Amino acid sequence: MTKHTSDYDYPLPRELIAQRPLKNRADARLMLVDRQSQSVSHHHVRDLPDLLRPNDCLVFNDTRVVPARLVGERADTGGRWEGLFLAADDSGAWKMLCKTRGRLREGERVVAHSPDHRHELTIRLLLKQEGGIWLGRPESEEPAFELLERVGRVPLPCYIRGGVMMESDRAAYQTVYARHPGSAAAPTAGLHFTELLLERIAARGIGLLHVTLHVGIDTFRPISTESLDEHRMHSEWGRLNAETAVRLRQCRKSGGRIVAVGTTSVRVLESAAAGGALNAWEGTTDLFIRPPYRFQAVDALMTNFHLPRSTLLVLVRTFGGDTLLKRAYQEAVEQRYRFYSYGDAMLIV
Repeated sequence: MTKHTSDYDYPLPRELIAQRPLKNRADARLMLVDRQSQSVSHHHVRDLPDLLRPNDCLVFNDTRVVPARLVGERADTGGRWEGLFLAADDSGAWKMLCKTRGRLREGERVVAHSPDHRHELTIRLLLKQEGGIWLGRPESEEPAFELLERVGRVPLPCYIRGGVMMESDRAAYQTVYARHPGSAAAPTAGLHFTELLLERIAARGIGLLHVTLHVGIDTFRPISTESLDEHRMHSEWGRLNAETAVRLRQCRKSGGRIVAVGTTSVRVLESAAAGGALNAWEGTTDLFIRPPYRFQAVDALMTNFHLPRSTLLVLVRTFGGDTLLKRAYQEAVEQRYRFYSYGDAMLIV
């Protein structure tokens, strides 16, 4: 049980970082990690109906990825500008991260272009806030998500083709059950599910339930402190409604397991159970799951393979156990699993 960030590093050949999803999402490989037997076995995501038990409940994060990446230029100089939409406040102002040569000035305008250059949006920069976040106001009265659908690009992480999207990413980097727009990154464990696979799982008597957590861009940032305890965790907005909470309690009462699909679902469930009981919950959470955390609401976890020194890897190893998960990651490299957002997955039971 370690709290040193350096212990969450591991070597990964660059060619194992998946650059595109598989043609059939459910054909991705799935490593089964069994904590009781301390064993690792190899399957495919399409095998999930047989690897889970009737009465289990899968919990999915139904957030929808917003095309939040903006590309364009500074209106006055024509210099290249890039932005990342984070949120809109009640007044309609946008919170954004910005990148350009030179220094942006309060009051200047930037112009974002759609990938096909058929649409553009002018944004006036109002104020630079703490953490390098800019407050800007679009010169349009349309809702933020409608504007972004027209001019924005899928905010791929930089390890996928340098963050440059292809048109196919609009569908590929979105779960089939996405409902509520608000994420700057996909809940990637959910990318493996197809409508057909969900139907097969439900036919086995396995529950399909949803929570919401809007994933922030800080998800991809490595831990920069030497000790985990010194890391400042980002906060994200989430929700678990009352009906879902009741069904999850019933699931456990009937002997079923709560199976979180992705670390984002874990953060909602554990935030909701922080008081000891799994109840309805809504709000922001900065929960950083690290040793010696005791899980309250999650019995099994399906998740992708995560970046070294990331809070996600810390969460997964806290859940699965250091020794077993280190071995699982080493075996994944040896067996040429595909890593990160478009990669393969593991199921920890």
